[in-house]
Amino acid sequence: MRPLIIVAVLVVVGLIVLRQALYIVDETQQVIILRFNEVINTHQSPGLYVKAPFVDTVVTFDKRVLRIDAPAASMPDKEKQNLIIDSYARYRIVDPVQFRKTLQTEINASSRLGDIVTSTLRDRVALRDRFEIIGSEPIVDEQGNPVEDSEGLPLFEGRDTRNQILAEVLTGVRELTQDQNFGIEMTDVRIKRADFPESVTPSIYTRMRAERNRIATRFRAEGEEEDLKIRAVANRNREVILATAEQESNEIRGEGEAEAISILAEALNQDPDFFAFRRSLDAYKRFLSDQDKIILSADEDLFKFLGTPESE
Repeated sequence: MRPLIIVAVLVVVGLIVLRQALYIVDETQQVIILRFNEVINTHQSPGLYVKAPFVDTVVTFDKRVLRIDAPAASMPDKEKQNLIIDSYARYRIVDPVQFRKTLQTEINASSRLGDIVTSTLRDRVALRDRFEIIGSEPIVDEQGNPVEDSEGLPLFEGRDTRNQILAEVLTGVRELTQDQNFGIEMTDVRIKRADFPESVTPSIYTRMRAERNRIATRFRAEGEEEDLKIRAVANRNREVILATAEQESNEIRGEGEAEAISILAEALNQDPDFFAFRRSLDAYKRFLSDQDKIILSADEDLFKFLGTPESE
């Protein structure tokens, strides 16, 4: 019984020693081996490795690209207008030994590198205006006036200024990290957002309302001007149409009267006595009525058609 206990204890101790002696390096990791807090070895290739049990310590670092989310900070631009800029950066640990010596942990690295990125970005932002920081500028016409869309909003054209700023920031951050020998490689710096601070929001809204009112006033003025133009053209066309119609009416009336006179003259030439009879009837209608009494001689020419027709 006692030998079995001894064997079991030896097996347990062997497993513990074996567990302490073997370690695995993942393909996403890089490790350094410490002995009494001194670096004795490093491994960046994946695999199974052996170390001195209970003496050596394995410190693991990520060898993938790591991200730093810098806190949003207020930064004045070239025109002394503060912008709340939120940025982030990416880096890779290329020298784990130096990284442990200077920054020690990824948490410390995130804080330290975030301060460096923010400081460098603040210096670059101070040299640019907000259009360069945003990466666009208003489109203007030949007279220098801003071009607007159908809703009256200004149009902007994209520029590569933001990428230029970020490239300058990345270069500056790389120089600082190399000078301080952090054992890292900065790969990228980006701006997530650039907004005005909350304190200036009311003034921005006031300016936006004033701009909207200005655009609305201009639209109303342009509408009234267009209305006057349309009314003037319509009135002119009306007068032209009425004058043309009056002219055509007079011409048609004149042609009709000329035709009537021609027909009348032709009729007179055909039967003068019948025309005289019709004229006499018209005269009777004009001066004879129930209330009038007229005494004339029966021999008057006016009544010659009222007498007994002469027999032929």
